[in-house]
Amino acid sequence: MKRVLRCIAMGALVAGLVACGPPRKSVFPPAVSIQEMNVRPDGQWRLTLRIQNNSYSGMGFHSIEGELKVADGVPVRLHHSFDLDIPAFAGDVTQIDVLPTTEMNQALKAVAAKGSAGSLPYSVIGHSNAKPEQEKENRDFDFHGSGWLSPVPGISNTYR
Repeated sequence: MKRVLRCIAMGALVAGLVACGPPRKSVFPPAVSIQEMNVRPDGQWRLTLRIQNNSYSGMGFHSIEGELKVADGVPVRLHHSFDLDIPAFAGDVTQIDVLPTTEMNQALKAVAAKGSAGSLPYSVIGHSNAKPEQEKENRDFDFHGSGWLSPVPGISNTYR
């Protein structure tokens, strides 16, 4: 009987010590989308990418590597290094310039001709390098985002 009581006491002691450790917060991949897109005079597109941290802890984001696909065209590479500390369940933006393909420019011109009634589908796929606040090392998180770009009334060469 004493042996059983000792085992129970030892188990309770171990469980109590384990419970004293810091709680582990869940970490999830971010959501990436285009918040705004401007056509620059040199023909490049300046994308304002929104990174939404979907984790229960803050994360330090350092880079994005992926591709942007507009309509059914050939995708273009997205690559950008930055330093953003984004709190849990919050978002922040970074800007990246891309050189669109001829097909992407033609699709955008067709949408611009329709005015605010036009929209152009896009998708962003890739991974973001980030460090969760409770971890020691950076790691890559995959993202898959999609949406629509429409001309902003009254602001030329701007789409949201």
